[in-house]
Amino acid sequence: MKKNIKLVLGLGAAALIAVSMGAAPASAHVPKSVRGNVVLTAHLTELNNSGASGKAFAVVRGETIRAIGIRAKGLSPDAPHAQHIHYGEQALNECPTLALDKNGDGRLNTVEGVPAYGPVVVSLNTSGDTTPASFLDVSRFPVSKNGSYNYLRTNIRFTDVAGTGYPGAGGLGTAAQIAEAIRDGEGVVVIHGIDYDGNGTYNLSDPEGASELDPTLPAEATDPAACGVLR
Repeated sequence: MKKNIKLVLGLGAAALIAVSMGAAPASAHVPKSVRGNVVLTAHLTELNNSGASGKAFAVVRGETIRAIGIRAKGLSPDAPHAQHIHYGEQALNECPTLALDKNGDGRLNTVEGVPAYGPVVVSLNTSGDTTPASFLDVSRFPVSKNGSYNYLRTNIRFTDVAGTGYPGAGGLGTAAQIAEAIRDGEGVVVIHGIDYDGNGTYNLSDPEGASELDPTLPAEATDPAACGVLR
């Protein structure tokens, strides 16, 4: 099955993804198939003038992402790129614009984008835990080779996530609620990491300084570089 998924990702054909996974043929907005799979696709476009772009697909059934693939290019070369699915009950669940740049520094940091794409609900890393607890473990995310990478991971379970904004539950979103929202086209894929000055590394000493998320990480490592909504 993994071989079929990789072939489909290379071809960029959502319909073949659906066939390989036993789902109904896909369209721009894919309904639930007769077998319970939902096939979602996203076109990733640049944020912060990164030059990044790409495509993503996800096959979701119940509370499990059966497969998710990302093909990205134009990223900072030979650097790790954190990537996540974001969602919030009270977010717009869309990609942000520079209008959300609250401090007027001419760039969007991750927190400034949250009203648009919501908090992290899944960490799309290459191994280990995929919950929001891993969202800053940059060492376990894909590394772009010459600015591009192909990513594939299977069988990711949704989990309960605090801070997703569900009223009456202290802001806690259950795995079932979050999975339903993603299946309904409200999940946002965000790729992070921009080497603004092109010096080949993410540096705390660069003008952007430390990340607002963790003072030990450069802002270059966590600022959003590309975004797309899974629909």
